[in-house]
Amino acid sequence: MQTRNERGFSLIELMVSVTLFSVIMLVSVGSLLSLVDANRKARALESVMNNLNIAIDGMVRSMRMGNAFNCNSTAVPDAEGGGDCPNGEDSVSFAPFGADPTVQTDRWEYAFIEDENGGRLWRSREGGLNLVPITAPEVRIDDVSFYVYGTPRGNTAALNTTQPKIVMVIKGTAGIGNAKTETTFYIQATAVQRVLDL
Repeated sequence: MQTRNERGFSLIELMVSVTLFSVIMLVSVGSLLSLVDANRKARALESVMNNLNIAIDGMVRSMRMGNAFNCNSTAVPDAEGGGDCPNGEDSVSFAPFGADPTVQTDRWEYAFIEDENGGRLWRSREGGLNLVPITAPEVRIDDVSFYVYGTPRGNTAALNTTQPKIVMVIKGTAGIGNAKTETTFYIQATAVQRVLDL
């Protein structure tokens, strides 16, 4: 004979507890999957931004070591007129380190070119020929401006007071595949010619 204190759970109590456990597990697993997905998207976006940073670091390094800057042209600049562009252009060329600044085919060019997916940064190491992209397709660049200062050479030291430099301003968005995660970026970098030219 059973007493009242020895009874187990009723069917209703068991169903309520199983239902509560199921709801809590469903919410917990959903939250965990959302966190895993957000982490995956963040890592992919970080990889895209690292690609952009490496491209810009390489550009700045090669510009800093170069000379004979010319804005919006791959031609060798005139020493007296220089290649300044204080209003900004979408390409810049220069003679890389160790190259003869008077040889056209030795000049490097960095340019912003728009395509069907937006725009990308491109590089040529052959005087403007055979351009190759240096940014990933996931980086959509909306606008690039290269500003060049200090390239004209004056006849006297008093007229030649500015060290040549290139300032680049880049605006765009970085995203991953078909995900809704995108990051807008504005980057400004300055490359001052390392070889003294005053």
